[in-house]
Amino acid sequence: MVKKLGFLALLLWLPGLVHAQWNEAWPTRAKITVNATGLATTVDQAVVAVRLHSGNFSFIDANQDGSDLRFVAADDKTELKFHIEKFDSVNELAVIWVLLPQIDATIDAMDKAAHFWLYSGNTEAQPASDSKGTWDAATVAIFHFSENSLLQDSSASGLVAAGDIAVQKAALLGEAAIFNGQPITITATPALKLSKTGGFTYSAWIKPGTLPQQATLYSQGPLVFKIDGQKLVLASGKTIISGGEITAATWQHVAATAGGGKAALYVNGALVGSGDLALEELQGVVKIGEGYIGEMDELALSAVARSADWIKLAVLGQGMDGQLLRVEQDDSTEGSGDASYLGILLQSLTVDAWVVIIILGVMFIVSAAVMYDKARMVMRADRENHQFLKRFHAEKDDVLGMDEGANFTHSSLFHLYKVGLREIRKRHLDNTQIALTSASMNAIKAAIDADLVRESHRLNAKMVLLTIAISGGPFLGLLGTVVGVMITFAAIAAAGDVNVNAIAPGIAAALLATVAGLAVAIPALFGYNYLASRIKNIT
Repeated sequence: MVKKLGFLALLLWLPGLVHAQWNEAWPTRAKITVNATGLATTVDQAVVAVRLHSGNFSFIDANQDGSDLRFVAADDKTELKFHIEKFDSVNELAVIWVLLPQIDATIDAMDKAAHFWLYSGNTEAQPASDSKGTWDAATVAIFHFSENSLLQDSSASGLVAAGDIAVQKAALLGEAAIFNGQPITITATPALKLSKTGGFTYSAWIKPGTLPQQATLYSQGPLVFKIDGQKLVLASGKTIISGGEITAATWQHVAATAGGGKAALYVNGALVGSGDLALEELQGVVKIGEGYIGEMDELALSAVARSADWIKLAVLGQGMDGQLLRVEQDDSTEGSGDASYLGILLQSLTVDAWVVIIILGVMFIVSAAVMYDKARMVMRADRENHQFLKRFHAEKDDVLGMDEGANFTHSSLFHLYKVGLREIRKRHLDNTQIALTSASMNAIKAAIDADLVRESHRLNAKMVLLTIAISGGPFLGLLGTVVGVMITFAAIAAAGDVNVNAIAPGIAAALLATVAGLAVAIPALFGYNYLASRIKNIT
């Protein structure tokens, strides 16, 4: 009996264990999905750049210096090493580098294994950023060119470069270096030593100011990686490998690898040149950017020849339009709720906005019904007008007897024809030849003109409802927005709570009224112009 009760208690306890989060002291959790599409093989020890902004992360809920940030693997247990390159809580921008044990190219982006977690919200947390431990052992130098550590290497090597370069604050990933033709140098060090049995990889993002130019991106003794005109060149002694094409004023990723007697050149992750190249035993001064004019960011030097997928991963994850990672607030965390953005907007709507939106909804239904009804009427009238004209032109003997057996109920021309025919028959009571006087002709014409006015009224009936929707919809929406903004600011002033979280929902909800007004006016505008042109042609 005791065993059964214990087993039952275990079953009741397991669901809570399954859904438990990494640490309850961190109340806010975001899910970061990894999309490995584009990779052919698995990449081990991959360092990825996590970009945070106001659209995917609540900086209000985090510490001002990002000291509460923690990254946890998909199992929600294993902490991941990371380091913060930039965390600007004022402008709500951050760049954090996270070391993932593996990125498996065979796992779909929506698979449960292809993600990791970002935790925040613990005001008592101490900084855990570890720049030295984030990079794998093969990485010998990482230069982010950030403003606070412009020439400082972030890897475990801890190298320091010397030179005179400026900082571009709004660049690819945080800040970037601006080269004016003068190189930065790194003194001879064992970390950058080249060997015949070892390997070498240069990886960086560049944005040349002008092209063509002769610029050395990397040089150590006879090993030179440079831009020759607009091509990349990797040379060691008399061995030269070239390929690719560099463009000016555009961020592009360039890489060169050497090892095992082979070398390769890459531009934006694509192989552009390869050949045989043997490294020499060498430990000398390293020069970077000699003669180069332009910007440079995320310079990485490795002691191995990186794989093509490693380089492609850098392009996918670090580029302007990188789609490698997607940060989304986890619905299961405290305070996140289960409402969508639209649900948040609807919950924040004020009473006046609801009134305006309901009125606009009625206007939309009415205008849609009018457009549907008038479109059917116009199409049927146009079709039967053509049928009537075809028969009228084909009739040779009895033009005055076409109404017998004819079925052109919706034809406006047939209606005019019947009016004229009726007036003629009033003056043609027997089978004698018709002799119409000038007064009779004027009378017939007046009758037809009167019916023409009635037909025009019939075709244009209810079109005024569309003009009301076109002109009145946006103004009603604007009214709802203005009143909603006024109420939001009044509520903030009364509560004394001035922050983005207090202002944003009310303003966004108020703007929903303007969106509703435009949603009514735009379809009505298109429908009115289409129907008006068709009615004009029929008339």
